[in-house]
Amino acid sequence: MKKHFLSLLFICFLVSSVSAQENLTYQKPSASILALADYERAPNVSIDSKRQYILFIYRSTYKSLSDLNQEEMRLGGLRINPVTNISSSVTYITNLKIRKVTDKVETQVSGLPENARIANINWSPNEKKIAFTNTVANGVELWVIDVASASAKKLTDANLNANSGNPISWMNDNETLLVNMLPKNRPALIDSKKDLPKGPTVSTSDGSKSQNRTYPDLLKNKTDETNFETLLTSELYKVNLSGKLDFFKAGDLYVGKTFSPDGKYLMVTTVQKPFSYIVPYDRFPLKTVVYDASGKEVKVVNEVPLNEVLPKGFSSVRKGKRNLGWRSDKPATWAYVVALDEGDQAKKADYRDEVFCWDAPFTGEPKSIIKTQQRFDGVIWGNDNTAIVTDDWYDTRNTKTYLINPSNPNQAPKIIFDRNSQDIYSDPGNFETKRNDFNRYVLAIENNNAYLIGDGFTKDGQFPFIDEFNLGTLKTKRLYTSTFKDKKEDLISIEDFKKGDVLVQIQSKNDFPNYYFRNLKSKKLTQITDFKNPFESIKNVYKEVIKYKRKDGVDLSGTLYLPEGYDRVKKSEKLPLLIWAYPEEYKDKNSAGQSNKNPNEFTYPSYGSFIYWVTKGYAVLDDASFPIIGEGTTEPNDTFMTQLVDDAAAAIDAVDKLGYINRKKCAIGGHSYGAFMTANLLTHSDLFACGIARSGAYNRTLTPFGFQSEQRNYWDIPNIYNEMSPFMNADKMKTPLLLVHGDADNNPGTFTLQSERYFQALKNLGAPVRLVLLPKEQHGYAAKENILHLLWEQDQFLEKYLKN
Repeated sequence: MKKHFLSLLFICFLVSSVSAQENLTYQKPSASILALADYERAPNVSIDSKRQYILFIYRSTYKSLSDLNQEEMRLGGLRINPVTNISSSVTYITNLKIRKVTDKVETQVSGLPENARIANINWSPNEKKIAFTNTVANGVELWVIDVASASAKKLTDANLNANSGNPISWMNDNETLLVNMLPKNRPALIDSKKDLPKGPTVSTSDGSKSQNRTYPDLLKNKTDETNFETLLTSELYKVNLSGKLDFFKAGDLYVGKTFSPDGKYLMVTTVQKPFSYIVPYDRFPLKTVVYDASGKEVKVVNEVPLNEVLPKGFSSVRKGKRNLGWRSDKPATWAYVVALDEGDQAKKADYRDEVFCWDAPFTGEPKSIIKTQQRFDGVIWGNDNTAIVTDDWYDTRNTKTYLINPSNPNQAPKIIFDRNSQDIYSDPGNFETKRNDFNRYVLAIENNNAYLIGDGFTKDGQFPFIDEFNLGTLKTKRLYTSTFKDKKEDLISIEDFKKGDVLVQIQSKNDFPNYYFRNLKSKKLTQITDFKNPFESIKNVYKEVIKYKRKDGVDLSGTLYLPEGYDRVKKSEKLPLLIWAYPEEYKDKNSAGQSNKNPNEFTYPSYGSFIYWVTKGYAVLDDASFPIIGEGTTEPNDTFMTQLVDDAAAAIDAVDKLGYINRKKCAIGGHSYGAFMTANLLTHSDLFACGIARSGAYNRTLTPFGFQSEQRNYWDIPNIYNEMSPFMNADKMKTPLLLVHGDADNNPGTFTLQSERYFQALKNLGAPVRLVLLPKEQHGYAAKENILHLLWEQDQFLEKYLKN
């Protein structure tokens, strides 16, 4: 009897094991979805500042699985292909074409490499040449294009080092590039699988408190340290347009190099030791040195120690000089910022930051130009007497914009904007810039007027605008407001201030975004590009931005799609509803209730939404508002679950009130924090028949020092961390759930382990759950095989658990 019982257990185990996995090959979704997903991507464009030439930049719609299946080393927060010496996650450009702005037909750039894998496109300062890298089987090459003749040629062999980013910088002569190249005597990499460790890995703490998040791909041992140093070490060479190489600087761990506007100085930043096993390489020790054009050292201008300890809070920063850069309006003046509160937002201070300028060759003392009340956020240099500075403070969401005289620090800064950064209806816009004699971008000033370009969100819709801002009176004058009601017009840049020519992009629900020149005086539009709609099959679906309220009165919105031909008058057929959303945190109800949705935005289906399923007879509410609000001293997550459920209920109620749906057939979906949202809604409400959660984090104890916009750590608020964790409440989840994750997720906090452990918990507790791991994918999905299979999985899941 005992033997029979054990045999029965073994058979049950086999049956369970067989049913637990499916040995699937890659599948494709149904025809209507495949027709939308398998399309040809339109090119991106880059227009020179003189409005003479357009560069058309082509890349494949998707990567292939073989593109993802490459050698990779994960070190110091980087993912590097050690064979080609460039990031393993680069999305390559496959073709380039050039066209005169006044012409109608593009010219194919001749001489491009066969099977081109192009990256790091750089226009020369005079915009007559374009440099780029091309990745081949054994490395990275340097190429250059002559714009006028639309012809390309190779300058170097495959010996560039792009492991720390863009390896090429133009010099001011427009004839020479400074390039990171592999050292001639580079040591071989150590195979960690074959090289036996000589001892344990030991990390220590000196007792200082910090708030480090869960970073991916960190160094783990001495072998990693050695390989990291080998991979990031470059020599600097000058390369002219004939391909002649001149040695410039010896091997080092170069992570930044920028020329002064006049080209006489070069600022170089290198990584120093000791390395760290708990933070990525950009928090390793750094040294910044300025050299003259010949390579002679002028001054060590900054040395940053290892930065493993940061005070708590999103407005906290490290000590020492930061935000380093050349002033774009001066020949050779270096600007930087220093925290006056030791970088700790918890310390009281009248001023948080101080901005300094230091003239090369740095023999004098740096000059203070402004102290900011909040944390420094940015500067737009104008001229000797004019600059725009912004600061902000995360806890209050306040941002201030100052007009300053950088030559006279005794002249008090003028606060020109003081506002809630999340209040999009009051956004005054961004100051426009233009290229100066150094070919750098500075504040555009004409007759003592600057210019603001705004998105123009209002309670009545979106109406982008251009304002003239008088630097003397600080008053604005409206120059242009887009009045389209059946189209969306984005104002890109002012191209000619005197003539009033503006580069714009115009689109509609069915018209692909295209570029135009608009003249503000005559209102004339001149079309520049003519990209066609690749999604004609959904041109007749119904699209509307609906607005509704949460039960506490907060205004919400979402973009509603209904199938082609659906009778919105009779409403005899009640449709299943799909909601795609992503929660966002706010500090006030007014900002949370503002809408940035435009019904005239081009309908662009992608794997990042449910829009595909409007072709399968579903109603889709895309980008539904899911605000989480914490006013005053209350933090948003203090009432996260209540607000989340109320957001979802309001969305379903709004569409149900229109009479379109069967409210018993509603599904929720989201990616990343939207996946976290989905799992919580299925756990803590009965609003949905099923859900799809992709690349999420479900156990907040695995992100103990903050997540999303949460600044408090687990030990500050353990109850909130536990209550918000679907994993901790897995026994309550009984609703069908499709979990999807890339098996190489490198996003802090959403490691693949999150979905694997959550699936194991749900499965063992008897919940109907399916886990799909997409091979080689990171946090966002890239390979065509994986994306099409993902759409198939979602389609099968929705047909089974929702529609039928």
